[in-house]
Amino acid sequence: MAPWYPWFKVAVFALLLLNSAAYVLGGSANEALDSAAWLALLAAFELETGLGGRFAEGRLAAVLRGVRLVAAAAIFAAGIGYVLDREWLDAANIGLWIAVVALLESGLRYPALATAQRARFTVAAAMLYSGLAILVLVWLWQGDWFDAYDAALWLVAFATIEINVLGIARNAATQQGADRSAA
Repeated sequence: MAPWYPWFKVAVFALLLLNSAAYVLGGSANEALDSAAWLALLAAFELETGLGGRFAEGRLAAVLRGVRLVAAAAIFAAGIGYVLDREWLDAANIGLWIAVVALLESGLRYPALATAQRARFTVAAAMLYSGLAILVLVWLWQGDWFDAYDAALWLVAFATIEINVLGIARNAATQQGADRSAA
């Protein structure tokens, strides 16, 4: 990784924290819950996939998975709130992000499968991220600048996590190959 990459991640997290504060202080209850839960989920993914894999196993990994589960439940609740309030763009956004997280989670839990099916994973990720990018354009078209900016920032944030997950999958595949060679 480039030497600037860790600082880039810190900057992205700082901006997301500011965005979440803006939604908590000035947004709807759905927006506050949505933003805070996604931030917790992203932080848990980053801790598990980054930092040299220090938190990928053991008790802390179980805690991080618990945090992800609670955050996912909060996201689901915010999604229901968006549907009930007929906020269709936000509901579509949550739906697409849930699919992205399911893809990331499968890559984390089954890295050998992610490596073996890399083309399918890549196509699925490209389709999901394209849908999310289209939502950014729709928010821009509607003049909802903050939501467009926030959505674009989340795309950047999750792309950094994807880089971590792809590295884990690549390392798992390399390890499997080494194990087979040794046998």
